[in-house]
Amino acid sequence: MHEWALAEAVLQSVKDQMKGRKLSSVRSVRLLFGELQKIDPEVFLFGLRTLCTDCAMDPGIFHIETESASFLCNRCGREWQLSETREIREDEREAIHFLPESAHSFLRCPGCGSPDFRVEKGRGVVIQSIEYVNGS
Repeated sequence: MHEWALAEAVLQSVKDQMKGRKLSSVRSVRLLFGELQKIDPEVFLFGLRTLCTDCAMDPGIFHIETESASFLCNRCGREWQLSETREIREDEREAIHFLPESAHSFLRCPGCGSPDFRVEKGRGVVIQSIEYVNGS
């Protein structure tokens, strides 16, 4: 389950940001999950809750948003969302999940049918912001 590895990496990143600063705690962490990554937020949060038992962070400070996948056709210039493409089989979704660049093998521009497009949004995991509580 890569959600646990991601939870561990996010938690470590937040801890690393606190090092050497006069901060007493973290108030809020905003995360952005790209739709193409197909991350199960419940499994991710379960992993965080488990990992947070070993540190002083409350798992309730983590807030997750999902960024919809969007694409831009290099041939005709059309921008479209993943929801506008043909039905994607589960094995194709799995391939895109592990390697978003493989989307070119499974998706086509709904306007002109070209596989030549850019993934504009909806990839990766991003820590959008960390709000700290200053120490005294």
